[in-house]
Amino acid sequence: MPLFLISASLIIFFAVWTIVTYNSFIKEKNLIKEAWSGIDVQLKRRYNLIPNLVETVKGYSSHEKNLFENITNLRSRSTELKPIGDTAKTESELTGMLKNLFAVAEGYPDLKASQNFLDLQKQLSEIEEQIQYARRYYNGTVRDYNISVESVPSNIIAVIFKFKQEQFFEIALVTEKEIPEVKFA
Repeated sequence: MPLFLISASLIIFFAVWTIVTYNSFIKEKNLIKEAWSGIDVQLKRRYNLIPNLVETVKGYSSHEKNLFENITNLRSRSTELKPIGDTAKTESELTGMLKNLFAVAEGYPDLKASQNFLDLQKQLSEIEEQIQYARRYYNGTVRDYNISVESVPSNIIAVIFKFKQEQFFEIALVTEKEIPEVKFA
């Protein structure tokens, strides 16, 4: 009889542990979906702002046609559904193009003084900040999930139920990786 109770207790323990661990993975997967949704919302806000920004700068600068076309094309590509890695690459390119747009704007004092342009620039700055926060939240939830997928003993459940690691959302600009040059006069 005691052997039966020990065996039954172990079976019940492992069943409960499996259910709790499985539910933990489901919870973490849903947190990742929620976090991605937060990034998606902020990216859509940025996509909606870009045409207004481009049109405002276009009114002052007609010879930057190539830049405007590139930004418009990248914006269109950014709205397509695709894997996180491809989205991050496209977003990096778009961020770089927007920096170029603001560099062009520097050459037009009337544009820089335009209240419409200043408002759009402020909105874009706020959206970029929100994207950064959303990205941090997403990457934090992915980190927690990936730790669960790799850690013993939860990795056993991950293998059994085919839970795979998720990819981080990273925007890597070449300019962010360059080492700044410091010169003393």
